[in-house]
Amino acid sequence: MAINPGANLNSVPASQKQTFATNYLDLSSASNAGWGQQYLPDLMEKEAEVFGPRTISGFLSQVSAEEAMTADQVVWSEQGRLHLSYKGNMSGNDVFTVTHDIDEASGFTAANHGVRVNDTVLVANANGIFKCLVTTITAAAITVKSYDGTQVDQLTTAKGTTLLVYGSEYGKGTGYYSNSAASTTLERHTSNEPDFKTFTNKPIIMKDFYEVSGSDASRIGWVEVSTEAGQSGYLWYLKAESDTRSRFTDYIEMSMLESVKGDDSVNANSVDAHIRNNADVVGTQGLFDAIEDRGNVTTGVTGVNAATDLAEFDAILAEFDKQGAIEEYMMFVNRGTSLAMDDMLAAMNSYGAGGTSYGVFNNSEDMALNLGFSGFRRGSYDFYKSDFRYLNDKSTRGGINAANAANAIRGVMIPAGTSSVYDQTVGQSMKRPFLHVRYRASQTDDRRMKSWVTGSVGAATSALDAMHLHFLTERCLITQGANNFMLLK
Repeated sequence: MAINPGANLNSVPASQKQTFATNYLDLSSASNAGWGQQYLPDLMEKEAEVFGPRTISGFLSQVSAEEAMTADQVVWSEQGRLHLSYKGNMSGNDVFTVTHDIDEASGFTAANHGVRVNDTVLVANANGIFKCLVTTITAAAITVKSYDGTQVDQLTTAKGTTLLVYGSEYGKGTGYYSNSAASTTLERHTSNEPDFKTFTNKPIIMKDFYEVSGSDASRIGWVEVSTEAGQSGYLWYLKAESDTRSRFTDYIEMSMLESVKGDDSVNANSVDAHIRNNADVVGTQGLFDAIEDRGNVTTGVTGVNAATDLAEFDAILAEFDKQGAIEEYMMFVNRGTSLAMDDMLAAMNSYGAGGTSYGVFNNSEDMALNLGFSGFRRGSYDFYKSDFRYLNDKSTRGGINAANAANAIRGVMIPAGTSSVYDQTVGQSMKRPFLHVRYRASQTDDRRMKSWVTGSVGAATSALDAMHLHFLTERCLITQGANNFMLLK
């Protein structure tokens, strides 16, 4: 099925840097000579709002909080996993060699594993699952002996074997031995210290500007204009100023979603090599980049069919189980993904074959059947689905997704609630929303959202015969516990 635009589709381009004569109805121009000068046309004074609500702001206000900051950088630490589980290979019979932690994180040192002599472990690979006792440890090599006498055969497949510590067992009157359970010499036993990861982000400064001359500010237009901010009148600059403000508000939100950090290697193609002060890495990490870097990405739930989508959705739940198992999630998705989820859930109605069931959807027979699911429960998880205008609108991410469907962002799943992190500025563990915005502020200056007017129009602050309206913010987005997020691509 093809959808083609009409030849006269109203597709007004975005605002440009200057004011054009076409912004005003001039009935004295040569193009309007003749009847336009003799007879006043039946002018429809109200500007038609054909694009509906044009702003996309509001996403972060629903899922995040805002806090003030005074530094140039935010540093926070996230706790590591509690239980000891590792990946590696059986380098010899009964010898497990640690190569990775369970998440295959970069920077992991195999010899720093937390397994100790006399730990009881589960060893699993293609040869089977074995319950064993750790008898000897030499750096990353861990010798195990199974309880049932079965030999754990050699398997050199990289990361093909997983080891999990599930307890320990010691003989009567024994102490701790560092290397071998057969040793008779007591040695100091190593303790396991909790591990954590530290992340950073930095705020960016955003600015915008609007100018109208004193002469143009006094001009009366023929068309009454109105704005999303509630301003209205026959003065065109009121609309231009309001559009500038609304666009800047959207820029703030889009930057918190789309931004990435610069390349600190400062190579020839990097932004850092072309800015005025390339000693500092530019950019900030937005939500999408944080999830791709530290979270989960799925290509599932694409509307292939209800059964396939449900299986893929259950795979997402299984991944959440492996991470934090947060019970509530907010889903912000584009139209195609939203409809695919509606179809998936509607197909689960066992009374749908051969007729229409009303009770499942809390509708009566006299009502229109409602197949738009906004909230549902699957397994032990509650999901709240909302359409994300930013991913649908042709002039925002919707247009980008259409230009490159292979890398299109279809939605995001965000855990509701708070996470516990160690705040290095405060020096203690604190509860924080998984998403929150940090903005620069002090007793002298609050840079959350600044606006001020200069010139001689409105506020006489200079000899300039114009009004200058300035907007500024300095902020960054903190994405904590990104392993609990899911990006749909």
